[in-house]
Amino acid sequence: MFDAFLVVLPVFGVIGLGYVARLARYVTDRMGDGLSEYVNDIAIPFLIFQTLSSARIPEAQPWGYWLSYFAGVAVVWSLAMWIAGRFFSYGHLPRVVAGFAAGQANTVLVGIPLILKAFGKAGEVPLFLLIAIHLPITMTAATVLAEGGQVRPMAILSRLARHPILIAMALGAAARLVHLPVAEMGPVKSVLDMVAASAVPCALLSMGIAMRRYGLQAGIALPSIVTALKIVLHPLIVYVLAAKLFAIDPVWAGVATLFAACPCGINAYLFAHKYKEAADFAATAIALSTAASVVTVTLWI
Repeated sequence: MFDAFLVVLPVFGVIGLGYVARLARYVTDRMGDGLSEYVNDIAIPFLIFQTLSSARIPEAQPWGYWLSYFAGVAVVWSLAMWIAGRFFSYGHLPRVVAGFAAGQANTVLVGIPLILKAFGKAGEVPLFLLIAIHLPITMTAATVLAEGGQVRPMAILSRLARHPILIAMALGAAARLVHLPVAEMGPVKSVLDMVAASAVPCALLSMGIAMRRYGLQAGIALPSIVTALKIVLHPLIVYVLAAKLFAIDPVWAGVATLFAACPCGINAYLFAHKYKEAADFAATAIALSTAASVVTVTLWI
């Protein structure tokens, strides 16, 4: 237990540093936004390209791995939408936001740093294979649910095709396919290494700054329920399926479980803000789940 706490302590310690820096007005929200943009658009894509261009990808598709994770997503997403409508009288769009918050993990700002800290190099391939389909599936599902019959498939595909993380994955896979010797390209490798190394600390700092902004803007009843669905029920379902039903490799099962234990993703807030529905709820769920995950993630490790 104490050893597990020591694993997560540096991760949440840097998040706390960002929070305190914003609380003390040493940094601004604008700086946090800029740092977050750098992480999403440059640092994490560099890290992903660096990993996938030289990674050993299993020849067989890890269907049990993916099914374990997304079965959990489907359960908590559906439950969150039902609870929001049945007990809190949320309309259609706010229910979609609640489901999205419960099913979409904070992969970039918390998941990547946390999982790499816990599993090291062994966790890179399963982590990025999950990230490769996590964003497209959750974002597409949320958009289809929000817009119903009015959704335009090409608009979704166009938006996803321009996403820096997905572009980095495609380039990394292509580099590996043609056997591009990235590791032997001295200056290029040095640039990749330096930028990739900045991804984790910058992601954590930006998350801390963002938490200060979001705070607890709405009542805590539904956000607390969604928090429990996200960081307790979701990883429990994934663990049972991955480790017990499909009996996949322990590292892969651990990555999937820890990925599921990550707090609600910031995309839920951005999605709510775009549709001008339940943004305060999404912000509160993000703040609560991030704070509570300090304890729950330690237990899962």
